[in-house]
Amino acid sequence: MTLPSMPDGISPEWLTEVLRREGYLASNSSVVSVTREQVGDGVGMMSEVSRLCVSYDGSVDALPDSFVVKYPSQNKTNREIAMSYNLYEREVRYFAELDPKTTAYSPRPYITELSGDNFVILMEDMSDYRVGDQIIGANLKDTARCMDELAKLHATFWNDVTELDWVPGIAESYHADNMATLIAIGWPNMCEIFGDFIDPEIAAQGDAFIAGIRGLQEKMMVQPITLLHGDFRLENLFFGVTPDHRPMAIIDWQGPLVGMGIVDVALLLGQNTQTGVRQAHERELVSRYVRGLKNAGVVGYDETRAWQDYELAILYNWVYVGVVAGTLDVHNERAFSWMSQMVARQSIASLDLDVFRHLN
Repeated sequence: MTLPSMPDGISPEWLTEVLRREGYLASNSSVVSVTREQVGDGVGMMSEVSRLCVSYDGSVDALPDSFVVKYPSQNKTNREIAMSYNLYEREVRYFAELDPKTTAYSPRPYITELSGDNFVILMEDMSDYRVGDQIIGANLKDTARCMDELAKLHATFWNDVTELDWVPGIAESYHADNMATLIAIGWPNMCEIFGDFIDPEIAAQGDAFIAGIRGLQEKMMVQPITLLHGDFRLENLFFGVTPDHRPMAIIDWQGPLVGMGIVDVALLLGQNTQTGVRQAHERELVSRYVRGLKNAGVVGYDETRAWQDYELAILYNWVYVGVVAGTLDVHNERAFSWMSQMVARQSIASLDLDVFRHLN
């Protein structure tokens, strides 16, 4: 079927058709009304999200009365950028092909459709969960939940990525090329904009880091490798708040990567976890991740290896910090606030672990 223009094409008739096709609606049942409200601050970056309230005619025991729907940005430039990075394809294919394979939880998808630069993902409404806040930072309980969920995700695809040829690797891919280009632009901008949040000793490492980025990318692709979320930060995480809730759920699958799983771990601990929590419990949390892998059947990856990889991943993740804080729009007050915390936490973690020694 032809995918209608989003979001105006989300009509009762279209929902009836696709929900019947997927087996959620009987032929004698239908959607009779749908209302849509924007989630977030208007036009999104690469995609937009709305909440749908739906009413039915007939028997619909298996369907909720609300959904969340994700669709392309209405900004033409952002849409073109998203297409150049294959963001829409990566998210649709994650939900359609990979989500069923892992016990790491994401909102349940009902409909996943992709047609050129148009896509739609109709998914479970988890608005009654608590969304993570990178400005506040993750406490110990939330960070521990994240270690458990990452272990589930990574264990599923541990050294088994042969069918993920559509997912770019950290090294030797269009993702790697883009990051290497953007960090050369982003690092000096980051230091200028966020100079109050980055230690001068680290700011001075820019040229060396940029020169070494290709080598660091290769180190992040040393076996064992797995599927990464790629943007495992608090705003992409939901936490349960009632006894019937799941502990947590992962959203925003537009940037999955293939590489060492510890990269996701380092991004969460180094940039999102409250600094005092990380400093007091860092080794314990990395060990928890390793135990989670073992419990899920992974063998041959011990805490010593994990810690070595973790230090390298903290260093490598400066590419993420530099590109985000140095190339994205920071005029929005909230964007500046969470980016400044990201830079500050990463800076302190890098000094605590003396990670720039690995550039030598």
